[in-house]
Amino acid sequence: MKTLHIVSFEVPYPPNYGGVVDIFYKIKALRELGVDIYLHAFESRNLKNKDIEAYCKEVFYYERQNTALKTLSLRPFIVSSRSNKTLVKNLEMINAPILFEGLHTTYPLVKSSFKDRKILIRTHNIEHHYYQGLVKNETNIFTRAFFYVEALKLQYFERILKKANHILTISKADEQYFRQKFGDSVSFLPPFHPNKSVSHPSKKGYFALFHGDFRIAENQRSISYLYEIFKKVDYPLVIAGDLDYSPIDIKTSTNKKISFIQLENEDQLKELLKRAHVNIFPAFQKAGIKLKLINALFLSRFCLCHPNIVEGTGLENLCQIANNKSEFIKQMYRLIDEEYTEEEVQKREETLREYNCQNNAQRLIDLIA
Repeated sequence: MKTLHIVSFEVPYPPNYGGVVDIFYKIKALRELGVDIYLHAFESRNLKNKDIEAYCKEVFYYERQNTALKTLSLRPFIVSSRSNKTLVKNLEMINAPILFEGLHTTYPLVKSSFKDRKILIRTHNIEHHYYQGLVKNETNIFTRAFFYVEALKLQYFERILKKANHILTISKADEQYFRQKFGDSVSFLPPFHPNKSVSHPSKKGYFALFHGDFRIAENQRSISYLYEIFKKVDYPLVIAGDLDYSPIDIKTSTNKKISFIQLENEDQLKELLKRAHVNIFPAFQKAGIKLKLINALFLSRFCLCHPNIVEGTGLENLCQIANNKSEFIKQMYRLIDEEYTEEEVQKREETLREYNCQNNAQRLIDLIA
């Protein structure tokens, strides 16, 4: 039986946002193919979880050190806050290939060569590009300064990827970038997700849908952005997520076309996707590939996206593109009257074939053989 260490930047359960979704369903698919997994996960909120333990031979938990002192390190904060000597010892103790999830988790490669081991690194972003985008979108001068310094540290630290036998990017655009720097060790491994097949919904849905993790500043900005758009679009919009983090006070909202739903679980989200006619994806910076876009393409009808969401993913032909508010409004009025057809379903089935999780898990197994 094959064994594999997976080092995760967070406890990958519940699978309720992008990077964690990819890790959880990767673990699930590998386990179904008979791989014994030693999971090493960082937790800062006591998130030890028996659900994820059911898929692993053993789970090791490490406390993330989110202290001000860690920001003074020469290493990026997302790395220094996950520096842990016990993690290094545990990886050395059990002789098996290692998959590091994100640049975040690669501190052990600073401390050990892991001689004669296969080393794989899953990149979830071009991290310094992501932080450069945060600089542009942040208004607080101190937070902007932190993001700026973090971007510089990440750009320098990125050379740690040279220590990997294989670099597995989450998008095709990222693959092009990393191939220019690290050559043939780089390949695109599509994100893992919960979907088995493309659904065949009815021709018409009932509302537009935006959902996400509202702890993230960009998603908060997206809510305000859509709130302005739907002042001018006569069509229902459902905003779903953790409403405690919504920038719009739902109690004082005067726009009766907009409904706010507290998102409690995956089944609730699936039902919303099943009923949505248009899924809306604003984005103010590029960041890997959005797992919520993958979900919508498998489970729902039309996807209306800002270019930052879809460019370089290979999924452009499955989405409608809007560059600004006026184009979002124009596209919305066109899609409201458009029927979702079987031809569209067939196009998705063909394009999304490479997103088959079992096939991609087997690719991963072949790399560690």
